Amino acid sequence: MSWKTVVILLVVVLALGGFFYYDTYWLTPARDKAESAKGRVFTVEPKDVEAFTIKRGNETLRLKRVEGGGWELLEPLKARADRAAADDVVTSLATVRMDREVDPNPAKPADFGLDPPAAEVRLEVKGKKDPLVLLVGGKSPTGAWVYAKEGGKTAVMTVSEVASRDVARPVADFRDKTVITFDKKSVTGVDLDVGGDQISLAADEPRKWRIVKPHAYRADSEQISDFLDKLESAKIKEFVADSPPSLAPYGLDRPATVTIWTGKDKDRASKTLLFGKGDLEKKGVYVMRAGEHEVMLVPEELWTVFPKTVAALRDKTVVTYAPDKANRFEIESPKGRVVIERDGTGWKIAAPDALKADSGAVNALLWSLRDLRASGFLGESPADVDRWLKKPDVTVKIWEEGAKDPRTLLLAASPEVRGGKPAAVAAVAGQGPVMLVDAKALGDLAKTELDLRDKSLLPAFELNDVKRARFTDAGKPFVVERSGTSDWKVVEPSRGSAKQDKVSNLVLGLKSLRWKEIVSPKGDDAPRYGLDRPEMEVSLYKADGGEVATLLIGKQEGAVTFVRIKSAPAIYAVDSQLLTDLKKAPAEVRG
Repeated sequence: MSWKTVVILLVVVLALGGFFYYDTYWLTPARDKAESAKGRVFTVEPKDVEAFTIKRGNETLRLKRVEGGGWELLEPLKARADRAAADDVVTSLATVRMDREVDPNPAKPADFGLDPPAAEVRLEVKGKKDPLVLLVGGKSPTGAWVYAKEGGKTAVMTVSEVASRDVARPVADFRDKTVITFDKKSVTGVDLDVGGDQISLAADEPRKWRIVKPHAYRADSEQISDFLDKLESAKIKEFVADSPPSLAPYGLDRPATVTIWTGKDKDRASKTLLFGKGDLEKKGVYVMRAGEHEVMLVPEELWTVFPKTVAALRDKTVVTYAPDKANRFEIESPKGRVVIERDGTGWKIAAPDALKADSGAVNALLWSLRDLRASGFLGESPADVDRWLKKPDVTVKIWEEGAKDPRTLLLAASPEVRGGKPAAVAAVAGQGPVMLVDAKALGDLAKTELDLRDKSLLPAFELNDVKRARFTDAGKPFVVERSGTSDWKVVEPSRGSAKQDKVSNLVLGLKSLRWKEIVSPKGDDAPRYGLDRPEMEVSLYKADGGEVATLLIGKQEGAVTFVRIKSAPAIYAVDSQLLTDLKKAPAEVRG
């Protein structure tokens, strides 16, 4: 190939590339823009509208765009505007399309509702000296269109009836309905005043709050964050009255107040919202912003979450610790003493006997401790702990990784009743406060070795470890065998298909089977429990033929059935319902 050919090809490629770029980034957008503008009354973009006015009867509505893209309401009153509502109306009116021209020069514009018009719209556009004017009249006979004409022109046209709805929207639609504006992430303090009782809160860091007035206490950070979330997102239901002659009808002559502080030091600023009385019929509460004169109605839920007392704001966590860092705990109660220690990813009982623990039961206990909450406070100092809990009924000691000493939770019965429920007294040893908790905690935390030990009947195994399962009922064997990962087949007494999910569920049921009671640790008196001649045997085998376990099922007494593992003497009582599917296996497993 000669150099001249190469040059020609290069020129062609560059020309094609240039045309592609020109078409993609210039011609196509220009065509799209022209297509979208086809049929519009005005050839402007909504983003270029800087202000708009709607005159209807004796009312004038005027809004102006402000820095940041928002809007301000200027007439009939000065107020913050709802940006979404204003943008919606501006977009609709600036891009309104003509359906058809009805009359180029009507003799009686009044016949179209245009003398006078129902509304006059003025759009003030960036770079244009005079506003764009649209007169909106009455609806067409079908109701789908509305008569209109452009300012300075005589022709009457029809446009979508949406224009009629837009120009008729009430002033309240255009008002910003945010109750009080603040950024929750910037809040550093909250002051509350309810009936003259003043409470001050401080946030040393986001979502970590403390009470500083009237006394220093830990605060319930979740409750405060929830209140601030709802306050920040609250919307006004109704603008009730501007500068009413009296605030008493709204309960705002003696209001409760919340003051939100943002920033620190010289940048610190505040906003205050006043709360009056509720309106049951309207399901709201009357409020007013400090320094303003307008009464508003907000949802009653806002008053419901308003923290009204110190007790409501206090942190009600009884004992603070990290469950994932706990590595040992000890429980002492009238039922005895039990010590639990972490064992790898699970737990073990260290005393009174060395046993494997039920990790689910232990973790549930740890979460119960973490979630224990106070329903009241009896005292604040360590001396109060000695006074109220000198002889505790239940003591729980918790050791965490890296901690030398445990946290010790003390609980004792109490004659107190809170919320219609019996209460107990609780505190962390050596520190206040002394709290009231649900008396149910005494039973929930007084766990024994039996409550916390592992009650698994079969040794640990996984579903894929089981290659064969044998069910022997009245001396008749029924055997299923797995090939692949989950393809089970019947191999005795005759070959055939098996219900895959049914077999898998039976094996998993055996894996999770738990006993309720050890009725005979040494297996004495087997005939008493029907285990000298079991009603059924269930055996699981590995791929190499080794036995996972064999479960012998004896007789049933009421809600329990007696069983034992063939390789061990102990006899157990289990919930009879857990064995129902096993007993039906020979009849229901075959596919």
